[in-house]
Amino acid sequence: MNAKQAARRVERLRREIREHDHRYYVLDDPLVSDAEYDELMRELVELERRFPELDSDDSPSRRVGGRPLDSFASFRHPTPMLSLQNVFGDDEFLEFDARLQRELGGKEEIEYMAEPKLDGVALELVYEEGKLTAAATRGDGLTGELVTENARTIRVIPLRLETPPAGTVPRRLVVRGEVIIKRRDFERLNARAADRGEKTFANPRNAAAGSLRQLDSRITASRPLSAFFYAAGEPVAEVESQREFLDYLAALGLPVNPLPRLCRGPEQVLEFYRELLARRFELPYEVDGVVIKVNSFALQRRLGEISRSPRWAVAYKLPPVQRTTTVRKIVVQVGRTGQLTPVAELEPVPVGGVEVSRATLHNQDEVERKDVRPGDRVLVQRAGDVIPEVVKVVDADRPGRPPPFRMPESCPVCGARVVHEQGQAAHRCSNVNCPAQLKATLRHFAGRGALDIEGLGEKLIDQLVERGLVRDAADLYRLDRKTLAGLERMGEKSATNLVEALERSKRTSLARFIFALGIRHVGEHVAGLLARAFGGLEALAEADVERLQAIDGIGPEVAESIRVFFGQPENRRLVKRLLAAGIEPRPPEQVAGGKRPLEGQTVVLTGTLSSMDRRTAKELIGRLGGKVSSAVSGKTDLVVAGDRAGSKLDKARRLGVRVIDEVEFLELAGRQPMLPRS
Repeated sequence: MNAKQAARRVERLRREIREHDHRYYVLDDPLVSDAEYDELMRELVELERRFPELDSDDSPSRRVGGRPLDSFASFRHPTPMLSLQNVFGDDEFLEFDARLQRELGGKEEIEYMAEPKLDGVALELVYEEGKLTAAATRGDGLTGELVTENARTIRVIPLRLETPPAGTVPRRLVVRGEVIIKRRDFERLNARAADRGEKTFANPRNAAAGSLRQLDSRITASRPLSAFFYAAGEPVAEVESQREFLDYLAALGLPVNPLPRLCRGPEQVLEFYRELLARRFELPYEVDGVVIKVNSFALQRRLGEISRSPRWAVAYKLPPVQRTTTVRKIVVQVGRTGQLTPVAELEPVPVGGVEVSRATLHNQDEVERKDVRPGDRVLVQRAGDVIPEVVKVVDADRPGRPPPFRMPESCPVCGARVVHEQGQAAHRCSNVNCPAQLKATLRHFAGRGALDIEGLGEKLIDQLVERGLVRDAADLYRLDRKTLAGLERMGEKSATNLVEALERSKRTSLARFIFALGIRHVGEHVAGLLARAFGGLEALAEADVERLQAIDGIGPEVAESIRVFFGQPENRRLVKRLLAAGIEPRPPEQVAGGKRPLEGQTVVLTGTLSSMDRRTAKELIGRLGGKVSSAVSGKTDLVVAGDRAGSKLDKARRLGVRVIDEVEFLELAGRQPMLPRS
């Protein structure tokens, strides 16, 4: 066989194998036996070996996985992957529907798409000229991890899009979905692991998440991952509704869940919800709710987003799985802020696929409200299907119950006095050097959303603190291989890996570093706001409460917490020591040419921008040097007015504040406007 003949045969084999993959994994309707399929794949692999010039990234042979990676690269999502607001009852959903009716000013019932909410892991795919070129996890919604090689191993994901019956393959398609493991496949996966004496997975979602984030894609290829796709990461001109979009994805060969239903008005949505609830445990995969979306894309654009969620969609959660068990005892944990949290130690019980042996009781007020005592039979659930919690006591009238629980007067870890501020639910340890606080602080500092120090787990942190090797986060960077290798369950290889992980963690972003500091009330989202607003630690450390509150999304409590943190000399010393250890937090990405035309200006957004969502616009203003405010006042320097701008625009004109439209805003940022000037 010459090269020309081989090229024709390879192309034909690839077409046949893609068709068989689609029929087997997506349609569940195979045309050939496993042996016949294996023979086609062997022939393809052999021809690609003999004629390496025919190798291609979209070949079905690439699904076996490649060499292991050292780490995942970051991937900036084209548009933020927003979270959905949850509703937990018919009344809450009907309130959502009523609000949309008011905002749209319509008298007709809204058309919704109701879709099963899959209990899996979010994934975004990018296709260029029909070929899969990138795949990324959700991450923090703005930036995820690039897992392209792993996604290639998932059989239901096409490496090349099909040409739809009426139309062409899009030049670029960004699509979002959920990676799952079906119940039957999960049981087989765990059975094989148990036979080999390996650790089994807690539930299908955890198994899917762990499989998708393997640095060795060959391991991912060995796992029975599946997926469904349902959302666009960039606007798709070919369709005008969610229903059309799902049909469009199916025509391109992407797997689409067969259950979504077009519903006219809220009653049909509730009917779908009740049907899904009744079928919950009959489905081949796990679901934890119903995603309800306004069907029309035009109406979605009119409704826009709020904070980190779209206005036009909610998730109506299914009731969490609950089980009854016995409280063995109530213990008290001390967190990184010194807060004492009562925790019920339970007789182990499986809840939603996870064995639960501990459940939070939150605080003294919550313990009193539920009147939980040792020995009680209690109903437990996984709050949000994640955190175990006690719902209620089921035998409160039993004889011989012990006295009610009371928080200790001294810290159970260091013995210091416990303080309880008037009007506050929390009890706190008064000792800022409490070992329990330090351990929790270090776990937070090394966590995935912070400096992501791989190998620095809870048990190792316990040893480092208890042996006096680490007294604050900066001490971590003084650890050497010899010291680490001498610890329990640590050898030369583990010590070397941790030292290398510590070195890697020095190259981080400003937002991650701010989050890692553990400032009270400053989560990942707020840390990102601060990084974009200030661009450096020095400016943030010197900011007063008024300057902090000028940032959209920063309220008085958060502002005061930041000011108090940087006002404490020991915190400033810690930051200096961390920087001296070599940590180099890089500032947020700046606009082209380094220009900051809005430096120091207060900017207000009003109306709807057609080229970007509200969050992207705020980020862009931050990179241009401005700070976003939610209200127009005499201190406002600029108003960016999109379509349907309202009272803020009127007030800006009355006050004589400069107003620009979307085209001018894009030109200011050095971007090519993609819309005509009005």
